[in-house]
Amino acid sequence: MLMCVRITSALVDPALLDLPWSTPLEEWPADHLVALPQGISRHVVRFVRLAGTVYAVKETGERVAEREYDLLRALERIDFPAVQAVAIVADRATPDGEPLDPVLITRHLQFSLPYRALFSHTLRPETMTRLLDALAALIVRMHLTGFFWGDCSLSNTLFRRDAGAFAAYLVDAETGALRPSLSKGQRGEDLEIARVNIFGEALDLQAAGLLHDSIDPETVAEEVFERYERLWHEITYEQEVKREDRHDIEGRIRRLNELGFDVAEVAMALVDGDGGYRVRPKVVDAGYHTRRLLRLTGLDAEENQARRLLNDLDTYRAESDLSDEQQAAHRWLTEVFEPVVRAVPAHLRRKLEPSELFVQIIEHRWRLSEEAGRDVGLAPAVQSFLADVLVHRPDEQAVLGVELTASL
Repeated sequence: MLMCVRITSALVDPALLDLPWSTPLEEWPADHLVALPQGISRHVVRFVRLAGTVYAVKETGERVAEREYDLLRALERIDFPAVQAVAIVADRATPDGEPLDPVLITRHLQFSLPYRALFSHTLRPETMTRLLDALAALIVRMHLTGFFWGDCSLSNTLFRRDAGAFAAYLVDAETGALRPSLSKGQRGEDLEIARVNIFGEALDLQAAGLLHDSIDPETVAEEVFERYERLWHEITYEQEVKREDRHDIEGRIRRLNELGFDVAEVAMALVDGDGGYRVRPKVVDAGYHTRRLLRLTGLDAEENQARRLLNDLDTYRAESDLSDEQQAAHRWLTEVFEPVVRAVPAHLRRKLEPSELFVQIIEHRWRLSEEAGRDVGLAPAVQSFLADVLVHRPDEQAVLGVELTASL
C-alpha cells in the first residue's frame, strides 16, 4: 500500500522521504537510529543520521508541532541559542490505515551535552555552579528578546562547553511565546516555573545518588533565580551619573561587555538640580565577543571561547607589533589558530570542536609553562595535549558515554 505523508521543511533533504514514517516512532528499527543520551521528555524522541547530519525526531500533536516549528524558526532568525527546526511530517498512518502522530524534526546540536550526561556520575559542586550560570544567562537573554519559555527546566536545555564554562541552548519551545517585550509578572511566572521544575529534577538526582552531599536541591532552584536577578539588574538598572563622572557610563558598558552583552543604545536624561545624568542601557544583546571574533576572523564560537581567542589574538598582535587589527587577525588565524587545528589527527577530531580545542590547548600551555618556570611554546604544548589529554577524552561530537563526567 502506498503511503503519503505531508512534509513541511525549512531544509529540503530528500533523505527524509526514506524514513519509515508509517511506523510509530518508538518502533523504528535500530539501523535508522543513532544512540545519543537525552533528557526526560513527555514525548517519544529518536535520533537519526541522514547524509552525515544527526536529527532529533519528536512525536507530538500537529498544532503543537506547527507552533513549535514556527517559534524555533523565529528564534533562529534573531540568532537566539536554540536548536534549529528542520521539518514537520504530518498525515502519517500505518499500513492498516491507523493514524499516527505528526513529528517535529530538529537538527541535533553538535558537541552538546544533555544534563543527564553530565549527571551520569556524582556531579561536583563547581560544575553545578557553571550549569546554573549558563541557565540563568539563557533565561536573561530569552527575556530580553521577549521570549516567554513556559517550561524552563534542565531537561529542556542543552549545554556546550565554553572555555571552562557552559553555554546553554533551548531545546523545547512548544510552551513558548515570542512577544515584543515581557512584563515583570510574565518574567516572574517564567522564573517560578523554572524554580519548580529544577527543584523536582534536583530531587530526582538526589534520590538516585547523583548529587554531591554538599548540593541541596532547594538551594539549586533558588540559585537560578538569584543569579538571574543579579544579571538582570546589571543589564537593566537605571544609573545616576554626575557630570564629572561621565567616564562611569563607559565603565558600565565595559562591564556589560565582559558579561558577554553588547549595548547598542544608551538612554540618557538630565537630572534636574544637580546637573547629572540618569543612564540606562536601551538596547542590549548577548554575544559581544562572539560577534567581534566573527567580524575579525570568520570564526563562530561561544561567548567565553571567543573572549579567550580574542585575548590570544590581542597578545599575538602586541608581540608582532601590528597596528592594524584586521591584518593581525588574518595572520593570527593563518599562522596560529589554523595550524593548531590541522595538527589534530583525523581520528581525534570528533573529541572537541575546534574553538574549544584551541582554548584548552592555551590552558594546557599555561600549566606546562608554570611547571617548567618558562614559556614552553605553542608547538610542544599542542603535541603534549594531543598525546596526554585529548587521546583519553570521549568523542563528544557523536555518542556521549557515562565516562564523560570524569573530566568535569
